[in-house]
Amino acid sequence: MRPTSLSELNAALLQAVITLGIAALCAFLYVQFRKRYFLWWAIAWGLYVLRIGAICGFLTTAYEPWLYVHQVLTGWTALALLGAALAFSQRVAWRKGYLALVLFPPLWSYIAIYRLENFFLAAGPAVAFLSVATLWTGWAFWRYQRRVGSRAAKFVAGVLLLWGLHHLDYPLLRARGAWNPWGYYLDIGFVLALGAGILLLVVEELRRGLATLSALSGDLALAGGSASDDVPDVIDSLLARPLALGGVRGSALCLTTSTVGVRSNGNGTAADASRSESFVRGVGSCGHWTGRSPVGPAWETMRQAAHSGSPAVARDWPDPFAESARPFAYLAVLPVLHDGTPVGSLVIVGDHGDPFTALGEEFLRTLGRQVGAALQHADLTTRLAARTRQLERLSVRMARQHEEERRRISLELHDETAQAFAAVKLQLGVLRETVDPSLAPRMDRVLELVDTGMRSIRNVARDLRPPLLDELGLLPALHALVEGFGERTGIRMSFDAPTALPPLSNDAELALFRALQEALSNVARHANASSVGITLSTERGELRLEVRDDGRGFQGDPGLGLTGMGERLGALGGSVQIANAAGGGARLAVRLPFEQVAG
Repeated sequence: MRPTSLSELNAALLQAVITLGIAALCAFLYVQFRKRYFLWWAIAWGLYVLRIGAICGFLTTAYEPWLYVHQVLTGWTALALLGAALAFSQRVAWRKGYLALVLFPPLWSYIAIYRLENFFLAAGPAVAFLSVATLWTGWAFWRYQRRVGSRAAKFVAGVLLLWGLHHLDYPLLRARGAWNPWGYYLDIGFVLALGAGILLLVVEELRRGLATLSALSGDLALAGGSASDDVPDVIDSLLARPLALGGVRGSALCLTTSTVGVRSNGNGTAADASRSESFVRGVGSCGHWTGRSPVGPAWETMRQAAHSGSPAVARDWPDPFAESARPFAYLAVLPVLHDGTPVGSLVIVGDHGDPFTALGEEFLRTLGRQVGAALQHADLTTRLAARTRQLERLSVRMARQHEEERRRISLELHDETAQAFAAVKLQLGVLRETVDPSLAPRMDRVLELVDTGMRSIRNVARDLRPPLLDELGLLPALHALVEGFGERTGIRMSFDAPTALPPLSNDAELALFRALQEALSNVARHANASSVGITLSTERGELRLEVRDDGRGFQGDPGLGLTGMGERLGALGGSVQIANAAGGGARLAVRLPFEQVAG
């Protein structure tokens, strides 16, 4: 064997080993992700290894059948590479008509080698076929990257276009002994570059898919944990994210609802349960699906996904609600699960690229469970928010009724009970003038008790509904409350307030008055304080009331009075903060936004 043949053989063997590694990589990716184009790539590279083996056989034996096998494998390798590219970029499926292309390499190689006995006629068309198929494969990747913006696809397209041109030098140079073994080394570089490109495609698909799905998961977590969001907001976030995936034209969410009907039979009545599916929301090309029920192939694909609990994909899928529209290249269905039970489906349609290309089914099933749980969480949150609003309205109504009852009792004590005590005192005064002088001290004692009772009634009436609040407004009532508290308890009081307040509703005035009343009541009962500082201010669109004391601070949980205060203020959009001061004592802060308290 000539040295040039030996060097060519060594280079061919090295190329075979490297190509075999690329074929094993693609086979592993197929086993991992179960995507058809990985299988096509594995077959293509396997055929390429056999093609190199045929070259080595011909180089070592000069046996003509090896040349025939080499030419046939060259054509089949070209077809497998093209099939892998079309399966990846356009999801082209096998058809019987493609069998004619498979039969072309063995038929033409037989005619050229055994009938025409012309090596150039045998090698030239086969290599041209390989070159055209490689260039076509590169063009398929180039079109794919232009549609979905894939940098990895652009890299693969560039490598394939250069390699397709390089194939053309085989019958002219390498087959005649020129440019060996450097032509093989160049082939090895192209094979390694394509292997790296395949890995880059997988990584890019993983990164893009995981970024989209992670962002979706974050949206669902935020929406499900916020009482201000509702189910439509969650669905909007759910459907907007898949549009960021390459080639996706639209998405829609189909949810299952159950209804129970009553029918009569010979033994009485019976309940019938039925389930119906409808698209609750659609975006993009699926925007017109909203409110419609799935029909035709879409319904069958969704049933398949719901039954298996795994994503399902349909190819060349026509839009059932727009017959004149161009069919979608694919329809992908991701079942939405809750507690393992399908509650709906996330449907994604597009032109190019499977949105679940490199994402494992277990990951997607987990995502489906997360979506289902997030939707249920959002629904529960919405219902809880509605129930909270109902309770707040009920709390406001009860507070108003409570205040009306206090007003009624205050008026009855002032107008009836106090007047009755005044009449009793008057009668006792007249009686004292007529009784025996020895009974005068006892009558004086009775009159003192009546005075005490009248003062007590007036105090109770004032606490129930301070007249100053109705007659003069909030500020004078608060001043009177502070001064009266200081006189009764002997605690030093300071009250810092503006000369005027913005217009307040009756509910807001009552809430602030009761808040200060409850705070001072807690100071008297629990604080053991010697001084209390009160500040009323307006700042940043809020009315703020702060009560500070130098007592022993809060011990344990707030009582019912403070809890009721918080509910009353919360119904008006305000808040209450309770804390122990750093230097001792306690601090209670009340905030009410102006837009919530204006009358």
